[in-house]
Amino acid sequence: MAFKMATTGMWVADECKNSFMEMKWKKVHRYIVFKIDEKSKLVTVDKVGGAGEGYEDLAASLPDDDCRYAVFDFDFVTVDNCRKSKIFFIAWAPTASRIRAKMLYATSKDGLRRVLDGIHYEVQATDPTEMGFDVIMDRAK
Repeated sequence: MAFKMATTGMWVADECKNSFMEMKWKKVHRYIVFKIDEKSKLVTVDKVGGAGEGYEDLAASLPDDDCRYAVFDFDFVTVDNCRKSKIFFIAWAPTASRIRAKMLYATSKDGLRRVLDGIHYEVQATDPTEMGFDVIMDRAK
C-alpha cells in the first residue's frame, strides 16, 4: 500500500518506508536516495548505500542536474565519549535542475518526511558546499 501526499497528489512507494526502517533499526543501509517519477506520481528509491559506504558516497550519488531527497544515518562519538546516531533528511535541488522539478520536490517534501518517521535534522542544499560533511557534523553536535 502506497502512502498518498494530499498536497501534490504524489504517492510514496512502500519500498521507501521499508528501506528507511531497515536503515533505522537494522543498520543495513548507510543512506537512501529517493526520486519522484513524474509519470506515475510516485516517490521511489533511487539508490541505497550499503552499511560500509560513507557520506562522500552519498554526495557522489546525487545528480548535478536533477532534484532528489536523501536520508543519511550519521554515526558519531560525542565529547563525553558516547556513541550516537542521527538521521539527516537532505533535500537536494541543484541550481541546474528544472524549475518544475524544484517546485515538485519542494511541495512533496513534507509528505515524504511524514512517512519517514524518526528524522532528526533536515538540510536543504542547492550545491555540494551547502551539504558538506562539516555541515552535517555541526548540526549533529
